[in-house]
Amino acid sequence: MAEDLGRPAAGRETGPAPAARETRPTPSRSHRLLSVIVPVYNERNTVAEILRRMRSVDLPVDLEVVVVDDGSTDGTDKVLAALEDSTVRLVRHAANRGKAAAVRTGLEHARGQLVLIQDADLEYDPEDWPRLLDPVLKGKARVVYGSRFRGERMTMPLQRWVSNRALAMATSLIYNRTVSDVETCYKLFDRSVLDRLRLESERFEIEAELTAKVLRLGYGIYEVPISFAGRAPAEGKKFTGRDSLRSLRALVRYRFSPPEA
Repeated sequence: MAEDLGRPAAGRETGPAPAARETRPTPSRSHRLLSVIVPVYNERNTVAEILRRMRSVDLPVDLEVVVVDDGSTDGTDKVLAALEDSTVRLVRHAANRGKAAAVRTGLEHARGQLVLIQDADLEYDPEDWPRLLDPVLKGKARVVYGSRFRGERMTMPLQRWVSNRALAMATSLIYNRTVSDVETCYKLFDRSVLDRLRLESERFEIEAELTAKVLRLGYGIYEVPISFAGRAPAEGKKFTGRDSLRSLRALVRYRFSPPEA
């Protein structure tokens, strides 16, 4: 059970999956609050800096940040306790449960009409948030992905590049939609979309699960270019080849299972 340690705080459209009627976006003035869910596990060296960068972004909507400490054992919890303020809510898992579990816990506490996921490892730049928000606020999309393969980035190890591209190709083939980056952390959702999903994952395969179920429901995925500064395993990178295989299995499994809650 998650323990709430804080207080509430005041491209290109890819189209529907096969056999699904497209759910078209419409312009809305109801998007007033952006909830950013930050899953954290043993990131004491980077979490303060990512929160500083998040607070400095100039946004057209209000912001709340929900940080979920997924059972960190390196002192991350002590760093976070000193960073809580009126826009940052801290939630803690008693033990490590995985990224997907942290995201699901974050969703239970998020109040925004828009929801974005932000890793705490400095690979993704919050300065890209306005670019992600723009298609939703203009009524062009309800789901926006930041693609690392359409924007500027640090060079990636070949094995990682191949696994990312293979997952994107598998998604395109299985769901008959072109998606360039399934494993991107930057996924922005209209909350009404997320509320229709029955999320089950515990670990990194949540990226594949979200993509599969969004496409199954007929929502288009609008892609925008983002910057990316990847880190190596020696620097704390946690995603592995096994996680890529789990994601591939998830893509196949969710193609034939009900996406809705």
